[in-house]
Amino acid sequence: MTNIFIIHGAYGHPGENWFPWLKAELEKKGCKVFIPKFPTPENQTLEQWLKVFEVYKNHVNKDTIFIGHSLGVPFILNLLEKFPAKASFLVAGFCTLPENQFKEGVRTFVKDFNYSKIKQNCKRFSVYHSDNDPYLSLNLGEELAEKLDVDLFLIKKAGHFNQKTGYTQFPLLLKGIEREI
Repeated sequence: MTNIFIIHGAYGHPGENWFPWLKAELEKKGCKVFIPKFPTPENQTLEQWLKVFEVYKNHVNKDTIFIGHSLGVPFILNLLEKFPAKASFLVAGFCTLPENQFKEGVRTFVKDFNYSKIKQNCKRFSVYHSDNDPYLSLNLGEELAEKLDVDLFLIKKAGHFNQKTGYTQFPLLLKGIEREI
């Protein structure tokens, strides 16, 4: 059985966007899916999120799949410096501080990541970004893909891949994950 983690972003929660749909679809395929609830925006620090994740760490192994949205992406990069995984799917993410109103709230999650260690611990990455994300510009997704040495999946007019832009399902993401389970 493959253990899969879906990591929400800032101001997010497990029941939003495409997360419940994806969880249900993956569970139909026999996967064990976890969607932890992290503190946000209050107590939104890497240290606090790692404390929440502590209870899940025994479910992480070399066959684990991580899926991150927005702030969930740099959180996963922090995890991959410590834990092995089979694959990571990174949606509307970033690896350097964004120049926007959320910069201070995400500061503790972003650092000079050890990409050689991250790539040693996880062999396959998929990076998805939109050309009209109102919070995280396309250049942030391009930078992330470049640091991980992968191509970027550019999805036109997807915004921040959230419910506001119609993302209550994400079939393209599911298709990519199915190749790994």
